[in-house]
Amino acid sequence: MSKWRMVTSGFHQGSVLGLALFNTFVGYMDSGIKCTLSKFADDTKLCGVVDTLEGRDAIQRDLDRLESWAHANCMKFNKVKCKVLHMCWGNPKHDYRLGGGWIESSPEEKDLGVLIDEKLNMSRQCALAALEATRILGCIKRSVTSRSRQVILPLCSALMRPHLEYCVQLWGSQHWKVMELLEQVQRRATKMMRGLEHLSYEDELRELGLFSLEKRRLQGDLIAVFQYLKGAYKKDGERLFTRAFNNRTRGNGFKLKEGGFRLGLRKKLFTMRLVRHWNRLPREVVAAPSLEVFKARLDGALGNVV
Repeated sequence: MSKWRMVTSGFHQGSVLGLALFNTFVGYMDSGIKCTLSKFADDTKLCGVVDTLEGRDAIQRDLDRLESWAHANCMKFNKVKCKVLHMCWGNPKHDYRLGGGWIESSPEEKDLGVLIDEKLNMSRQCALAALEATRILGCIKRSVTSRSRQVILPLCSALMRPHLEYCVQLWGSQHWKVMELLEQVQRRATKMMRGLEHLSYEDELRELGLFSLEKRRLQGDLIAVFQYLKGAYKKDGERLFTRAFNNRTRGNGFKLKEGGFRLGLRKKLFTMRLVRHWNRLPREVVAAPSLEVFKARLDGALGNVV
């Protein structure tokens, strides 16, 4: 047992109240900040639009405010870990300083476990997710002698599949080659189970009562749409989706309006790519009175889709 010690700043790691006290401590970090400041535990991100010199100066002023806050509260930013990520094409890529030193720029950075690059290309994140899931699958194959579905299926669902679906709503690619890379990992997992070696991938999934990864992503997206339209995020959904009112009696009765887009990249956005899938759902699915009922009915509807 450690001895008593006077603490004038910071918190002891492992303290019962450490997390709550730290959140209270950094709660006023964004005081006076004009740009967007995102905080998650001890990770802090400052974001801003820099299409003019005024935008660059606004970010620099906020960085100076953050440094002043840290100095006043006897804290230090780990400047080795601080990076600048210049996003999108045509970015002027200005330099920024934190305290007395310049912040190094980086072409890609991990944000809460998701690798994001300057062009918002998620192919590398997909490749890393598939690689990590393949390693877990190989570990299961070497460590477990049984090949019965009662043993392999729970292990793959608990240990392997989360790597293929962690924050997939953000980095899930719409390109066929990348999606097939992820699907191959689950395909190898189903081939490990005894009695399914000679079946096609679709028959294997049907036999196991599973969905393909592509269909599971669609399932998660449609659940999110329901939350935005009728669930917990209804107020935000009013800004994201527009309901299409018509006098037709056929269809689900709660169809959304498909927006136009000039660039092909825009059609892959969440609010664009899911409108058509939502409009194709049966009436009894979209009319579900609760989220739990919607999930159950959605599983039945997706089970009939190839």
